[in-house]
Amino acid sequence: MKKLLVLLFATVLVLSACSSKSDNGGNKGGNAADTSKITVWAWDPNFNIKALNLAKEDYAAKDSKLTVDIIENAQNDIVQKLNTGMSSGTTKGLPNIVLIEDYRAQSFLQAYPDMFFDLSSYFKAEDFADYKLGPTSVDGKHYGLPFDSGAAGVFVRTDYLKEAGYTLADMQDITWEQYIEIGKKVKEKTGKNWISLDPTDLSLIRMMTQSTGAWYLKEDGKTANIAGNEAMKEAFEVYEKIMKANIVKPHADWSQLVANFNSGDVASYPTGNWFMPSIAAEASQSGKWGVAPLPKLSKTPNSVHAASIGGSSFYVLNVPGKEKAAEFLGATFGSDSDLYQKLITEVGAIGTYKPAAAGDAYKQPNEFFGGQKVVEDFAKWTAEVPKVNFGMHTYAIEDILVVEMQNFLNGKKLDQVLKDAQSQADAQIK
Repeated sequence: MKKLLVLLFATVLVLSACSSKSDNGGNKGGNAADTSKITVWAWDPNFNIKALNLAKEDYAAKDSKLTVDIIENAQNDIVQKLNTGMSSGTTKGLPNIVLIEDYRAQSFLQAYPDMFFDLSSYFKAEDFADYKLGPTSVDGKHYGLPFDSGAAGVFVRTDYLKEAGYTLADMQDITWEQYIEIGKKVKEKTGKNWISLDPTDLSLIRMMTQSTGAWYLKEDGKTANIAGNEAMKEAFEVYEKIMKANIVKPHADWSQLVANFNSGDVASYPTGNWFMPSIAAEASQSGKWGVAPLPKLSKTPNSVHAASIGGSSFYVLNVPGKEKAAEFLGATFGSDSDLYQKLITEVGAIGTYKPAAAGDAYKQPNEFFGGQKVVEDFAKWTAEVPKVNFGMHTYAIEDILVVEMQNFLNGKKLDQVLKDAQSQADAQIK
């Protein structure tokens, strides 16, 4: 009888341990449950959601039993929900797959290292643009599958250029100073402003700085790199020249930005390739647009005609169903060149999967852009974007820089501006 009681007690302990392990697995990730459904969170129904639906249709031919539930959330809502859920220590209510902007990725990966599933064995990292691998990785492990390219170029009205005596060829291999001079001539001849800017958005500074291989942070992704950052200093100087040239039409939000171009009031805009659908939304302007390479800084060494702005990647959370979610990503965005051709033709989304660039969709002339092979051009510039460590604090530092930029434009000495911004950043991101 005593032996039987000991055996029963041991059995209870084993079952209890198994039960405890199972509960933790459901809460922290653990082993994936055998599920036939995965959930995805993303934003923008005309871009990311549409791309996911194409991937879902594509994957159904490979595994018709898996249900992929795609839920649209605003990007800020996703950030808030992830922070709330992960900081509480529970993953209840969170999705299997989530889209995260590249600028924000490291803040999640480093703050919640146990909440993300390692995707290294589900796709070949070398098949993707090198600059996308920094934000999506930690200690050599790939937690994000790179998605869209934020590779930048200059969208420009070629008809306005012609009125001012220029062609698109005149915008190849130019500096930012040359870009400004062309803009002044366009304004003089057409009355149209050359660029639209939001004073609370320093995307121009981001692009100029990254074009040299530098960033707001040092290579460790943690230490502010403002005072003594020659690329940033020159970027501030160029920004001031743009503002003083009387070629800027301001905007306060996305709708005003798009309206400035669709109305014909602004002639050019340096930004990411994802702006193409917004430009093309005004059908009456077909044939009047072209895209030129990004200008480069003239004084800072290593500046190239390439940078990224925006862009995001897919992450799998460490919750039951993670393996199936990883398999879904790996078989679609991770390896399917045909899917990427559909993303070009049906969404206008340019990915960073290098093998896809050999496909026909990448080589097609775009009649809206005067027959230019704009996708092929952006794919080429994607491969040239310098790799930097965005780190954890892009937006925190930019909040500081926005204020200091206005101080600079109001007469404060630039060296003091950058020194003060460095001090504020050092105090804030300790």
